Amino acid sequence: MPFNALEQEILAEMLARRPDLAPMTGALESVHDVLVRCYDGGGTLYTAGNGGSHADAVHIVGELCKSFERRRTLDPAFAAALDGLPFGDELRAHLEAGLRGVTLGLNSALKTAVENDSPLRDVAFAQELNALMRPGDVLLVLSTSGNAPNCRMAVSVAKAKGGVSVAMTGPKGGYLAGEADIAVKAPGDSTKAVQEAHATLWHTVCCLIEAHYFPEKRC
Repeated sequence: MPFNALEQEILAEMLARRPDLAPMTGALESVHDVLVRCYDGGGTLYTAGNGGSHADAVHIVGELCKSFERRRTLDPAFAAALDGLPFGDELRAHLEAGLRGVTLGLNSALKTAVENDSPLRDVAFAQELNALMRPGDVLLVLSTSGNAPNCRMAVSVAKAKGGVSVAMTGPKGGYLAGEADIAVKAPGDSTKAVQEAHATLWHTVCCLIEAHYFPEKRC
């Protein structure tokens, strides 16, 4: 689906700051489309990465689960259901609508159990996703090389579960660019440069999907 006027403004603002990311526009539109379909169907976005990319994966979910740049009003039926419940008035006044997101690897009990029990190295993301993912959900993996085995295994699980996989990589793409359903190959001649581009790209994705559902700017 084409970007609406508000989403086009967001994209134009990104390109004004980072004109070198213009080749990523088509991929961003594809990511936006699959996220809209996911959220329209009541689905969840899963994120994963290693090191700095793991920090990015956590940050993305933080931007989605509460207000980022826009006012997020509660669903009226949910707000009404809080009536008469403990702290119902306070919750209705202060809760914000969220977009479902889960970062793989944060459940340390699960991750360490898998690492201790399974003879297959790097399978922890895949095991967690196997337990949680439903058809129509989306997996976003971040890897500057595009070759992280644990992210590749998670992509395989996502496909087998009927989900959509997105890989955000460096310019060469690595294995993930060919294995994921959508590849966003960011420019950069070093890990830090690629990760700086990644931050701009995924922040833009968060802004776009938030604006799609919550167009009112936060005061």
